[in-house]
Amino acid sequence: MSPSDFFYRNREIAGFSNPSRATYTAVRELLENSLDAAESREVPPNIFLRISELEGQKESETKFYIMRVEDNGTGVPADHIPNAFGQIFYGSKYELKQARGTFGLGGTMAVLYGQITTHEPVKIESSTGGDIHEFIMNIDIQNNRANIFKHNIRQNPTGWKGTSIEIQMDGNYSRIMHRLIEYLKQTAMVVPYADITYIDPKGRLYKYERGTETLPPQPQSVKPHPHGVDVETVKRLISTAKSKNMKTFMMENFQGVGSITAEKFLKMAGVSLKTKPKMLSSEEMVRIVRSTKEYGGFKRPIASCLSPIGVELFKTGISKELGLTDEDYLKVVTRKPSTYLGYPFIVEAAVASGQTIRKSHGPGIHIYRFANRIPLLFDEGSGVIWKAAHRNINWKTYSVEKDTPIVIAVHVCSTKIPYKSVGKEFMADQPEVEKEVTNAIREAARGVRSYISKRTRIQSEKRRLNIFNNYLPVIAQFATRLSEREELPDITPLLAAVSTVIPEEKNTLEEVPRIVEESSE
Repeated sequence: MSPSDFFYRNREIAGFSNPSRATYTAVRELLENSLDAAESREVPPNIFLRISELEGQKESETKFYIMRVEDNGTGVPADHIPNAFGQIFYGSKYELKQARGTFGLGGTMAVLYGQITTHEPVKIESSTGGDIHEFIMNIDIQNNRANIFKHNIRQNPTGWKGTSIEIQMDGNYSRIMHRLIEYLKQTAMVVPYADITYIDPKGRLYKYERGTETLPPQPQSVKPHPHGVDVETVKRLISTAKSKNMKTFMMENFQGVGSITAEKFLKMAGVSLKTKPKMLSSEEMVRIVRSTKEYGGFKRPIASCLSPIGVELFKTGISKELGLTDEDYLKVVTRKPSTYLGYPFIVEAAVASGQTIRKSHGPGIHIYRFANRIPLLFDEGSGVIWKAAHRNINWKTYSVEKDTPIVIAVHVCSTKIPYKSVGKEFMADQPEVEKEVTNAIREAARGVRSYISKRTRIQSEKRRLNIFNNYLPVIAQFATRLSEREELPDITPLLAAVSTVIPEEKNTLEEVPRIVEESSE
């Protein structure tokens, strides 16, 4: 059975279980491919998304839609287009570095789903800066390859670079609409340097404008870390290695392994330094892999293969999409790199609170989850982030009550996100990841207590100032009558003093007696 045939029979594994979920998954996969393409070109992404309903359809729960996604990415070379969109598991991300997707599955699955539900081919236009190549094609499911119906080449006077893909598919937009809008909003939150335009089936325009031109640094491809390999990985490395002995093999194929470390490790593993890699027995390979888990002398995995959002970009995205003001609390932290099972990862967390959050989200804790800049919208209560926020933290120590409005946003980036399911919607509770997520939220929440305390003082002071505003004029009238004067005393300086901005509260309280004394003189 070919990979295409397998996923044709088991499309729910890839997130295409029903028309509504398929609509969401197709948008997500195509949009993320576009973001990756623009980021690899190191330009702020410009992405256009449109979902159109085919005319002349009867009223029903599901309908045929045309989905079009266009970007300003690198473009796909013409000779790779048939494979990139017509062959399952054909991808450009099979390297050890952070990436949104790694299987070469998502975009092709959207094409496959459209084909098996509408029997219509996909239309692809792409350019790397030269001519624009247009392909009309579908997938030969039994042989896992593209059937090309048309290939047109036309001039590109504007020098456009990028890709546009148009798929006709069966979907249920009305049922997934709110989730889809939320996905776009959250995507704009973690990629504030992107400009996303969306037109829905009713012609409504949704615009997510970029808040900055700055892009995070690109992740770099690295060698595997010894703690993260298995027997098959070692076997594959040996088959392609040109090393003359095991010492040079360890130094050339694994990160952080120098001459002394290689000698100490091989001595512990009971393997001669001069042994040729291709002469290793199966028993020796297994012993080497088992020893990598036990040896503690390896350096920590290199973090250059990761690309965290960064404090400023994360803060920009959250402030932009949540509409936060200077009156709201927002703190973003990026933790130092850590590892689980030999894979490096970085946790970033943001905590926001204030009246803007109360108006938009209401009271209570609201969580946004992200993995490698992908919003995770489903199965919230099953993931490690929900567990860390709700079970591992005692919010009363931060003066957070049940009616306190709190937004928590957590982003985990890694070369291998510990997803708990193929649908990639929630992360397993790896102890190392859970610990880092918990500590990141705690660090971001440290200022919440003082913020809430300050807001409480402000509310108390406002009530006090209200009393002054209501009663000082009345007191002034009585004072005039008692003193048998004709003119009312000027209470403006007193009102100005007690109405000073709250951070100057202490100065205000000291200023009032002085003004009273001066006016009595």
